Amino acid sequence: MTTTEDPLLAAIAGGVRLIELGQPFFTGMPCSPNHPGFRMTLNRRHGDMRRADGGSAANEIIVTGGHVGTHIDALSHVSHRGELHGGIDAAEAQQGGAFSAHGAENLPGLLRRGVLLDVAAVHDVPTLPAGYGVTAEDLAAAARRADVEPAGGDVALIRTGWARNFTDQTAYLGKETGVPGATEQAAQWLAARGIVATGADTTAYEQIPAGAGHSLLPVHRVLLVESGIFIMEHLNRESLAEQGIAEFAFLLAPLRITGGTSAPIRPQAAVSA
Repeated sequence: MTTTEDPLLAAIAGGVRLIELGQPFFTGMPCSPNHPGFRMTLNRRHGDMRRADGGSAANEIIVTGGHVGTHIDALSHVSHRGELHGGIDAAEAQQGGAFSAHGAENLPGLLRRGVLLDVAAVHDVPTLPAGYGVTAEDLAAAARRADVEPAGGDVALIRTGWARNFTDQTAYLGKETGVPGATEQAAQWLAARGIVATGADTTAYEQIPAGAGHSLLPVHRVLLVESGIFIMEHLNRESLAEQGIAEFAFLLAPLRITGGTSAPIRPQAAVSA
C-alpha cells in the first residue's frame, strides 16, 4: 500500500502542525495539596566522571506524585462506596501496594477527534471567575458557539482560562478564592455523549468553591467510577483558543505505570499545517 492509499498517512504527508496542550514540569510548580510535589535535581554533572576519550554525561533524579503536572487519571484513582468502575472491590484491588485492576498500565493511547469547549469565551472573559461552576448549559453553549458537538469516542477539553494563572501558585491553586470547574451536571452532560476522555486547565477538574479545598469531588465519581471516562488535569488550551481552533486530532501516549492511579502525559493537538 502506498502512502496516498491510506487516508491517515496521506493527511500526515500533507503536513501536520502540533500544538502543545500541557504544562512544563519544573521544581516548585503548583500541584494539588493532596499530592507530593514535583522535584528534579541533577544527580550527576558534567565533569563528575570523565571517560577516557574526554566524554562526560549529566543526568537527573526526579521525585513526584502521580497526580502532579499534566497527567491523566486511571480508573483506579477514585472509588465510591468501596467500588471502582465496573463494581470492582477497591480494597481488594489495591492489595500489595499496586492496583491489580484499572492500573495506569491499562490507560489507552489516544488518537481521537478532540473538541474544545471554550466556556470562558462563551462568557466573553479571558478567565472564568474563581470558584465558578461550569454548567451543562455552559458546555452546550460552547458547543453551539464553535459548532463542535462532542460525540462518541471524542476527547472533550473544557477551557476556563485558568491556565493563565499557572505561574502564580497561590492564584492557580485558589485555596482562599476557589477555582472554576465542571459541576456534576456538566459531567453528566459529557458522559451522555459517550466521550472517552476529558480534560481541564485546572488542578482538579472540579468546581472548587472558595475555602472548600478538595473535600468533595463529585465529578470524579461521575466520570471515573460511574462512566469509565478518563480525566486529564493541568492542561493548557490558551494556544488553541487564541488560534480559534475548536476541532482537531488529539494525540496522547500515557506512561505505562503498572498498578498506578495516574500517568504523566504530554498531550498535543494535530491540525493541518
